[in-house]
Amino acid sequence: MASYQEIDSIRLQALMSDSDVMLVDVRTDEEAARGIIHGATHIPLHLIPLRTQELEGETPLVFYCHSGIRSAQASSFIASQGRENVFNLRGGVLGWGAAGYALEPKR
Repeated sequence: MASYQEIDSIRLQALMSDSDVMLVDVRTDEEAARGIIHGATHIPLHLIPLRTQELEGETPLVFYCHSGIRSAQASSFIASQGRENVFNLRGGVLGWGAAGYALEPKR
């Protein structure tokens, strides 16, 4: 059975600096309006099953939410569909901010 990996903010920042990464923010529209991680695509959790084709490929795929719980659900679901190289951002945007990284306005 396919699974996903946990990644912390520091490791994610390093991964983003070294290679292409597909970031997906699974928070609600209201939450994402407060700011997203640079380069992220916003797909609310309830839409993930409907938009799996957008998430195909070999590029590392990192899901995040507010604290890491909803993004773990998205990670588990996508990994169960056979997608490899799937990560969940441990601590979500709370952990991202605690590590000293900023969010940017959603475009």
